[in-house]
Amino acid sequence: MNIGIFSGSFNPVHIGHLALANYLCEYEGLDELWFMVSPCNPLKREMQLLDDDLRLKLVKLAITEYPKFRASDFEFHLPRPSYTIRTLDELKRMYPEHSFCLIIGSDNWSLFSRWYQSDRIIAENHILIYPRPGYPVDATSLPEHVKLANSPVLEISSTFIRQAMEEGKDIRYFLHPAVYKELTR
Repeated sequence: MNIGIFSGSFNPVHIGHLALANYLCEYEGLDELWFMVSPCNPLKREMQLLDDDLRLKLVKLAITEYPKFRASDFEFHLPRPSYTIRTLDELKRMYPEHSFCLIIGSDNWSLFSRWYQSDRIIAENHILIYPRPGYPVDATSLPEHVKLANSPVLEISSTFIRQAMEEGKDIRYFLHPAVYKELTR
């Protein structure tokens, strides 16, 4: 199977994540998409993360109705900091019957050279880039195994969700109903 690896903090998972993942499965040839809940991104300053198990639970609640989605705590069991190359290497070792495609936003592509062993990631893996506002990508200049998805651009972020909730805003339509219910109970 061709598996998309959508790694992130999902702090919390929101409809932007879900709509993008749905698009990538239906239009970019992915058999499944694994939401790889990350314990901590080494390139981001320490942010206030919801508990690992809660973030994983919220992803599981959000994806139950779509058979091509899987929630994964795979990175919870790897050495920290959580480097993408280690995750991809271990996935290939544990699941040799699958091929994996790393899914990243164009914002991350713009700083990809700062990723740990970025050259090796590019040389040994397929990468699918989705567009993010303010981070254009020239598809004609991409390396051989790197592709730009023609996915819709949704300007929703987990930061916006967290801030809105702290301000007491009713943002139920930005979250899967089960996630909203869990976060507001």
